[in-house]
Amino acid sequence: MGVALDISAPNVWRRFKRNRLGYWSLVVFAVLYGVSLLGEVLSNDKPLLVRYQHHWYFPLFKRYPESVFGGQLPISADYNDPFIRDQLKAPGNYALYPPNPYYYNTLNYFSTAAHFPGPPSRDNWLGTDIAGYDIAARVLYGFRTSVTFALALTAASMVLGILFGAVQGYFGGKVDLFAQRLVEVWGSMPELYLMIILATVFEQSFLLLFVLLSLFGWLHLSNYVRAEFLRNRQLEYVKAARALGLPSWQIIWRHVLPNSLTPVITFLPFRMSAGILALASLDFLGLGVTAPAPSLGQLLQQGKENLDAWWIAVSGFGVLVVTLLLLTFIGEALRGALDSHNSDWQLERN
Repeated sequence: MGVALDISAPNVWRRFKRNRLGYWSLVVFAVLYGVSLLGEVLSNDKPLLVRYQHHWYFPLFKRYPESVFGGQLPISADYNDPFIRDQLKAPGNYALYPPNPYYYNTLNYFSTAAHFPGPPSRDNWLGTDIAGYDIAARVLYGFRTSVTFALALTAASMVLGILFGAVQGYFGGKVDLFAQRLVEVWGSMPELYLMIILATVFEQSFLLLFVLLSLFGWLHLSNYVRAEFLRNRQLEYVKAARALGLPSWQIIWRHVLPNSLTPVITFLPFRMSAGILALASLDFLGLGVTAPAPSLGQLLQQGKENLDAWWIAVSGFGVLVVTLLLLTFIGEALRGALDSHNSDWQLERN
């Protein structure tokens, strides 16, 4: 007899909350991602609000030339320029700066650092990298990019995996046999070599990485969905729906799929971990996006090449470890919450 599953939302959420490690991991992860979405407010080289000579300006949303603030040139104002800062500090003027006055690609031409990479200081909390970029800003935006990329990749893998696995499992027979051969052939393709080849042909970008990883990320999920559909299509409610003359797409969408989502849901946190790690690995190998795009993998690469600048490797590695640990704890708690048979003793152990 199979394990009894109770996947009603209230019961799953109740059991998930009882797992303290998984629940608080979800809270911490959600808070960290929410903070990263406010990156422009927390870390930016433009003031959030400026009052200059009785006029209000919003540099975060509009670009102003430095001549507006007393400069001589019509180029964009550099708000880290000591002259501009002095102008905005004059009596009657006011500027509200973010807590960290650096964007992920800000080059501080007025830095007093003797060399780059520079160690942590009052101006650069986590130090600077080899190009002089602020590591705190790059960690913040790199985390946001990695998680957003992983969310989109997980969603694409879910759609493709459910679609392919549902068709295989529901129709079975020759359809399943032919599709399974296609899955085996596609899964045997050298993914890394394909990325290396395509990276030399096309310009490297997040879109290219997303398409390439999406083409392979659905394979494992489709196998789980296929197994669930093969099992559920033999149950009485499916046979009854067929006897009533319901079309196949309606049986799949309304009846079989809702009862086959358990492996899909438990797969999500681990697929996100794989997406974050894949993006970091490709950036580390030089196959991902190029600087100055924020990337945790590029920080690891710089840390490897500059072992004396320990703050670079510690920052990138620390963010990756914490993120992957949180997602692992969430995934384990979610898997336990969906398993109503084992949930009681697992929660007592935790």
